[in-house]
Amino acid sequence: MREKMKFYISKALRKYLNPPAVRDCTIDATAAIWDNCILSGSKIGRYTYISDHARILHAEVGAFCSIGTLCQIGGASHPMHFASTSPVFYQGHNAFGKNFAQTSYSEYQQTVIGNDVWIGASCLIKSGVRIADGAVIGMGSVVTKDVGPYEVWAGNPARLLKKRFDEDTIQRLIELAWWTWPEDKLRENGWKFENPQHLLNMDG
Repeated sequence: MREKMKFYISKALRKYLNPPAVRDCTIDATAAIWDNCILSGSKIGRYTYISDHARILHAEVGAFCSIGTLCQIGGASHPMHFASTSPVFYQGHNAFGKNFAQTSYSEYQQTVIGNDVWIGASCLIKSGVRIADGAVIGMGSVVTKDVGPYEVWAGNPARLLKKRFDEDTIQRLIELAWWTWPEDKLRENGWKFENPQHLLNMDG
């Protein structure tokens, strides 16, 4: 019992001493952002949690998502078609506080994570990628391509392994869009989530 109490006290202290760094973000009041996270220019949906040491940059994350520890979603790119990829050769702030040119270059693309997406620990999601509703990304994956609804991807680079359900079930879940339901409806139907067929009333 004492060890369990020490664990929770230590966890609370970590969050207090290392709160998430958040800038220019819209975060739903029900979302949970753990310690040592960095979020910038992003939108986080309801009942989405982001585990410790994650970085989310210029991304839109839907509702009911589970983001594992040490994940990086989005980030800056560099101009490979310039003579140099260094940020000192285009306009904007950089680590050196200096620019040798004021050429326009957009470093960030919007990354979109759908609803009910589970991203395992230590995943890297390339800037500009779209991960659709219900998808699962395996631990340690490097995602460089768009991921379809209810698809399971893993690896480096990540590839499609399987789909969580058959096509008919996937389509009906997308149409159901349960992640938009009010809390009273979610509470009333929560027991059905154990079986998608129950949720979709396929069993009557």
